[in-house]
Amino acid sequence: MTPLIYEIMDKCAIMNHVRVDDAYGSWTDTWTEGATFDASIIKNSTTEATVAERQGIKEIFTVVVKKDVPLSYHDVFKRKSDGAIFRVTSESKDSEAPARSTVKIAKVTAERWELTSAEDSGST
Repeated sequence: MTPLIYEIMDKCAIMNHVRVDDAYGSWTDTWTEGATFDASIIKNSTTEATVAERQGIKEIFTVVVKKDVPLSYHDVFKRKSDGAIFRVTSESKDSEAPARSTVKIAKVTAERWELTSAEDSGST
């Protein structure tokens, strides 16, 4: 039987950052979609998070993934359903379910993020 948490996961894609030489002696930052994975992305709606957002802090999320998805600090990913971009602010290996658990998940924290180029979320 499939754990319920797997049924509420959205399709996501790692965003790969590449710097490409331009014709003028500089470069352009580009982002392309990489490996795909499923994730449940939940906004932190605690009082502390709400107050922090009003003071200019980015929105904070808890991201639950299958244990075999190795999300690391500073990884950037896109939720495919709406194009929302997130940057991971922790390590999935630090918050994994115990090995004997039937639910093979890990969690990270993330913040809403903006890509750094005008061609911000091109698909490959």
